[in-house]
Amino acid sequence: MNKLKVGIVASGMMGQKHADALHRIPGVEVIGISDPYAKDLSKIAEDLGIPNAFSDYREMCETLKPDILHNCTPNHEHFAVNSYAIEHGIGIYSEKPLAASLQEAQELCGLLEKHHVPNAVNFNYRSNAIVREMRARIREGRTGKPLLVHGAYLQDWLMYEDDYNWRLDSAKGGASRTVADIGSHWFDTAQVILDQKIKAVYAKLLTVYPVRQKSAGEVGTFGKKEEQGTYEPVPVDTEDAGMILIRFADGTYGNLVLSQVSGGYKNALKISVDCAKCSVRWEQEEPDHLIVGDREHGETKSYAASGEMSGDANFYATLPGGHPVGWSDALYNSMRLFYQAVRNGTFTEPKQEYATFEDAAYVMRIVEACLKSDKEDCWVNL
Repeated sequence: MNKLKVGIVASGMMGQKHADALHRIPGVEVIGISDPYAKDLSKIAEDLGIPNAFSDYREMCETLKPDILHNCTPNHEHFAVNSYAIEHGIGIYSEKPLAASLQEAQELCGLLEKHHVPNAVNFNYRSNAIVREMRARIREGRTGKPLLVHGAYLQDWLMYEDDYNWRLDSAKGGASRTVADIGSHWFDTAQVILDQKIKAVYAKLLTVYPVRQKSAGEVGTFGKKEEQGTYEPVPVDTEDAGMILIRFADGTYGNLVLSQVSGGYKNALKISVDCAKCSVRWEQEEPDHLIVGDREHGETKSYAASGEMSGDANFYATLPGGHPVGWSDALYNSMRLFYQAVRNGTFTEPKQEYATFEDAAYVMRIVEACLKSDKEDCWVNL
């Protein structure tokens, strides 16, 4: 079996996590990594077990001719890398968002109608075993009819007025920050669990610091700032938090709280689907637990365990019970699905279990609808 050759674009946290996951997938070989900003890319490549390093991804592609590119660049660079790959007949696995604007996302989907290359976007929470267990139980009718959905995605890495990094610059991060960055993950996860598209939103968005104090040094996402001593005031035109009402295609209603300024919450994605027989809940920070609630027993927990799940959830539970599966495992599962489809030639089928460019473009439509709803103070239909 010939190995699929893969190149990674960008060497930050996500580039390195992609490399880790790719090394776990049979029949895949990471042959190069590119990054014009890395201080010592050769050392990074060596540490990741990647034989070739380039400052320019186009040079990497021309030299190594990869079958697939993994795009782990900042948001504003996604469109350029994604469109380059499509136009050059290279499969593309991109970080989200698909592009910096819905118009760019739609243009990428249009390119795919001309160039049928494998494509995926990293919404990895949909590939957690418990997320799939929730969907399976709802599909099988074990929970009864969904009555309402509620949840949150809360973080605290921007809770202080002098917290700042590139994601607060709308020229680099896009017109939306909190909704696009973390709300998008919740939207995708909820749609997978319920097997339903989100069809309408009513959003109230908040910018708690219209002006932030930017330190002289750059701070990475989730990173700790160093005491720099000098700051400059910088206007902020993207949201720090939001409350969103949601209506799914079947008429089920939900609500969502988003925040990047909530002290003590690190990466707290939570979703509960409250159904006629019981509720089912997942909390990303305890990723291998399913919490089931009913009137007779209160709450009970079950754990992800290979061979003991419902429906197709067994595919995603790769370890025996008591061996926690989490974020990195979900990332691996998403890539495993993608590369199986590439290998089998089924990536052209309209419905995939991993997120495609079309799926990611729809999530961007939801984000844009939230911005419009907040501005116009009304429900917005998709």
